[in-house]
Amino acid sequence: MTATLEGPRSTPVVRRRRGKNWEKWGWIYMRASGLLLVVLIFGHLLINLYAGGGVSALDFAFVAGKYATPFWQVYDFLLLWLALIHGANGMRTIINDYSSGRFMNRAFKYALGGSTVVLLLLGTLVIFTFDPCPVTSHPELLPSFCPAP
Repeated sequence: MTATLEGPRSTPVVRRRRGKNWEKWGWIYMRASGLLLVVLIFGHLLINLYAGGGVSALDFAFVAGKYATPFWQVYDFLLLWLALIHGANGMRTIINDYSSGRFMNRAFKYALGGSTVVLLLLGTLVIFTFDPCPVTSHPELLPSFCPAP
C-alpha cells in the first residue's frame, strides 16, 4: 500500500525585503557574543573567586584595586555591554514569540530598549567614574586605604 502526496496548490511567494536582515544579524550576534562571554565570564570567575581568595575576600578594597587599572575597567565594560545586549536580544526574541498584538509587542520592546539603555549607561558610569577616595568626602567616611587629606 503506497500513499501519494498531492503537490502544493501553488508555489510559495518569496518576498525579498530591502535593507538589512536584522534577524540574521541578531542571530550572528548571539553566537559571537555568547562565545566571547563564556571566555570573559570564566576569566572573571577565575580572577575574582579562585585567585582573589574566594567570596570572603571580595570587598570594597578589592573592587577599588581592580578599577585602579584600565585593563579591568575595559574588561568589565566589555562584560557588561556584551552580557546586557546579549540578554536584551534574547528577551526581544521571547517578546516576538509570545506577545500578541502589535501594540503590546511594541510596548514591551520599547520598555526593554529603555531599560537596557539605562542599565548600560549606569553601568558604564560606575565602571569609568569609580573613585574609592573622593576628595570632597569626610575623612571618617573614607576607607582605611585612602590617604588622609
